[in-house]
Amino acid sequence: METLFLERMKNELKEDYEAFVDSLSSPLLRGLRYDPRKLSREKLEANVPLGKPSPFCPQSFYVDRPLGNHPYHLAGAFYLQEPSASSAVQILDVQPEDIVLDLCAAPGGKSTQIASHLDDGILVCNEYDSKRAMVLLSNLERMGVQNFVLTQGEVGPLCEELHDCFDKVLVDAPCSGEGMMKKHDAAMQSWSLEHVQACARRQKEILSCAYRALKKDGILVYSTCTYSKEENEEVIAAFLKEHPDMIQIDPDCSFGRRGIPTLGMDAQKVVRIYPMDGGEGHFVCKMQKTAGTKRALPIQKLKKRDRKTEEALGQWIRSIPKHILVQKDHVYVMDHPFLKLSQVRVLRQGVLAGTWIKNRLEPAHALFQTFSKENYVLTQELSLEQMDEVMHGAPIVSQVSKGYVAYCIDGLPFGFGKSDGHRINNKIPKGLRLLPGSHVKKEIEKHER
Repeated sequence: METLFLERMKNELKEDYEAFVDSLSSPLLRGLRYDPRKLSREKLEANVPLGKPSPFCPQSFYVDRPLGNHPYHLAGAFYLQEPSASSAVQILDVQPEDIVLDLCAAPGGKSTQIASHLDDGILVCNEYDSKRAMVLLSNLERMGVQNFVLTQGEVGPLCEELHDCFDKVLVDAPCSGEGMMKKHDAAMQSWSLEHVQACARRQKEILSCAYRALKKDGILVYSTCTYSKEENEEVIAAFLKEHPDMIQIDPDCSFGRRGIPTLGMDAQKVVRIYPMDGGEGHFVCKMQKTAGTKRALPIQKLKKRDRKTEEALGQWIRSIPKHILVQKDHVYVMDHPFLKLSQVRVLRQGVLAGTWIKNRLEPAHALFQTFSKENYVLTQELSLEQMDEVMHGAPIVSQVSKGYVAYCIDGLPFGFGKSDGHRINNKIPKGLRLLPGSHVKKEIEKHER
């Protein structure tokens, strides 16, 4: 199978084939994308070991080491992402008020990138696999995303229920993963032409569903992390034939190279990225829907203002989001109205702010990951040593007012504790704490050497 794959790549790349083969044995390209709403570029460059800027996104940089335990990563100020993976959302060109659907969203790199561009808009993200959906939720929470709906299941019912609703739709389709072969040996070992063809059939089905969700004049971006023409240009050609009101749009970018000539689509209006281009592998095509209708999202009609819940939240945050939803004693908040959905499984809408327990609202960890430091009533700035202790579950001795306190590192909230006036008892969930042999402080010291 490896021989067949390489033969196909040789026919595809021609004079660039040797460079591609050499790239397979070169170090894996690593990258990060920072959130400018949380962190300035100057602060990032001063505190994180960065390489050169990535060509795929203004907020992306190459890095040459693991940074999972860097304090800014734990605080959701940046996301670790293969460099070319940020290209699809860059081409999608999300605007602050857009209604956006990320149809195949886990693990969350593209969803959190979309969310970083939204203001009054909302992100609906879906993941078929339940375990991957929980990873997606964890990343949305860590990055402090507020206006989002996370669904889990098949894409068909979701797109049917929300037909003609979205300004932008991203389909980062499940694929044969040829661009992941350097990262995962299993990708090469499991490669087969039959798998490529099966992926192409599934991709066509997903695109047809995405078309249903897109409103008139809306933008659809299709992307994969594979090289095969069957999953890329041929999928686009089949989709355009099936939906003649969809047209290709120039991706308007300077990175990557153009596509493989294919009957039924314009290869000059797609982007291919290979390891020789600075990314491990991506394909991106941008299209627009020129016919159809525009429909508003279905919105829940909530009861009158929940004064009791507002008063409880006001103990912890100064500015309470506009919309509050209480379901089975769980309190959710966001600035966008909550959606009314009945045909899909909804894992989360908005931020889990807390849970009512015996007439007392207990705050949730996600509430202390979402807002800026200035919005919390009580905060405690920690040193690196203290953050390391906190991330292992230890309390902090501090003369701070009684109540729930947002832990911060360099002004970035990352969790919370409960103060009795002399000590802050730790409330970081056990599942998010660092393992005994893993340390924030050691991570920093390693970077400084």
